[in-house]
Amino acid sequence: MSSTRQHSLIKDADASFENKPVKVIAIKSFPEIELVGISVGPFEEGNEYEVMFWIARELENMGIVKQREETLNAARLYPILHRERIQPISNLSSLPEDFYPRLRRVLDDLKNISKNSPEKMREYEHVLQISKDIADCRLKKIIALASTTGQKGQILRNLTVEELSLYERLENIIDEWRREIL
Repeated sequence: MSSTRQHSLIKDADASFENKPVKVIAIKSFPEIELVGISVGPFEEGNEYEVMFWIARELENMGIVKQREETLNAARLYPILHRERIQPISNLSSLPEDFYPRLRRVLDDLKNISKNSPEKMREYEHVLQISKDIADCRLKKIIALASTTGQKGQILRNLTVEELSLYERLENIIDEWRREIL
């Protein structure tokens, strides 16, 4: 798989995530509105609705709804990092659904907010460092996994779409190298 295809796969995962339904709660009543040709609403304060993620973000920015799902932050990321660090290299834990697309959005949001706030800049840097540490821990395990032979089925189930793509590329490179060298 080429790096262009890898980039495309990540963009596809992002697009898929953007169009996934999420639950929101109306924080104020609002009549039906049209967003890019899609009608949503009306909204009644306190009621729960299900809309696509990108619509939820727009409605949040307008102050109409808030998402029910908790965002990824340092407090939610640290246990993931801890779990990855304590597990042996042959084990990968499962990540929350849509982990990387959610993480990219959280980091983008924090980066944008941090431009005007030193406190948010520190939070952004902290979350970014935890995120890099998680990715590095998992990357080491993926590399080790790609270079071993034998049963891997259970471990592969814990890979995200993005990680599985990387794993397959690495495994192919390593297999080709082994054929050439031996």
